[in-house]
Parts: sequence; structure tokens; C-alpha cells
Amino acid sequence: MPAILAKKLGMTQVFQEDGTVARVTVLQAGPCPVTAVRTTERDGYEAVQLAYGASKEKHLTRAELGHLKKADAPPMKHLVEFRDELPGVELGESVTVESFEVGTRVKISGVSKGKGFQGTIKRHNFSSGPKSHGSHNVRAPGSIGASAWPARVAKGIRGPGQMGNKRVTQPGLEIVSLDVKENLMLVRGSVPGPRGSFVEVRSDG
Repeated sequence: MPAILAKKLGMTQVFQEDGTVARVTVLQAGPCPVTAVRTTERDGYEAVQLAYGASKEKHLTRAELGHLKKADAPPMKHLVEFRDELPGVELGESVTVESFEVGTRVKISGVSKGKGFQGTIKRHNFSSGPKSHGSHNVRAPGSIGASAWPARVAKGIRGPGQMGNKRVTQPGLEIVSLDVKENLMLVRGSVPGPRGSFVEVRSDG
């Protein structure tokens, strides 16, 4: 089961051989050097750590630089461990888009766009109140608790607050095209996060 780290470049459309149009997200995927291999005997679990995103040495600690040096990897921003993917990969190898195939399904994780403080209509898709006859309750959430009993607001009530800016995983995305030379992956549909954001691509098999 392959996995890779990538950067979201944006969205576009491609015309396929049958004449249909595919709306795709373009990802700059890899190459990702393997910076650590966790084993059950030594670490208590099995995982493979990948690095991605070039960085300057001054932006990393000496411990981080030393860890990357063990794998002969340059200074890189992101380190992510994959537990159930990448079997048989060894330290110092490099994972590229060649490990994926066109037509396979992947799930992509990233941090969604932050939309700030929003009300219940936008955040939770609540219905609005009446807009006529002098109503003062058009976009207010309405009653959220009882007065006599339990005389408090129950936990878990959906209300206004911070919207977005949290980790989201989008499953079932199909790989439309791969460009091994340019390390590009075109995935059908949208991917969490803004342009330039960092995402994790895993096989959805």
C-alpha cells in the first residue's frame, strides 16, 4: 500500500480519451526520502517515516538536522510516519509517484481552510427563522436549553464558533494522471486545504 507526502498546487481540468472532462487537483508529490524505519523489536510498533519540503538549516534544530543526516537527507520541513503503508522500504530510499498507478483510489489528509468564527447557519447548515412581520430571529440559533429542567445547556449542542482549520481526510479520490518526470499527481475531485498546503496521500484499498 503506497503512501507519499505532497503539496497542493491548485485545481484544473483535463480532457480524457473518451472526451469527458475530469476536474482534478494537482499535487506536487515527493520525492520523499525515508528518514526512519520503526520496528516492533526496537520501537514497539512498525512504521516508516517520510520527509518532504525543502528547508534551510537555520530553521531546524540540531537534533532535527542530525536525525535527517543519518538518512543522508537534506534539511526538510515535514516528517510524517505511516504505519500500515510502505512495506519493505529501507532507510535512505526515496518514495516517488512511481509507486502509484493511474485509476487507483487514494485518501488524502490535510488541514482544511479556516473560515473564522461563523454562525450556526453556515457552520452547521441550520435553517433560518422567519424573515417577515418584524421577526428578530432570522439567523439566531433559537432555544438551546430548557428553563425548569435541567436548567442548563446540554453538552454537545451545536452552536456558533470556529469553522474549518482542522484536520480532514477525503477518501475515495481517483488518480487521473501521473507525471513521474515532474513529480505531479492529478487526483479527481477536491482536496482539503488551500493552495500551497501540505497533504498526506495514502492508498484507499
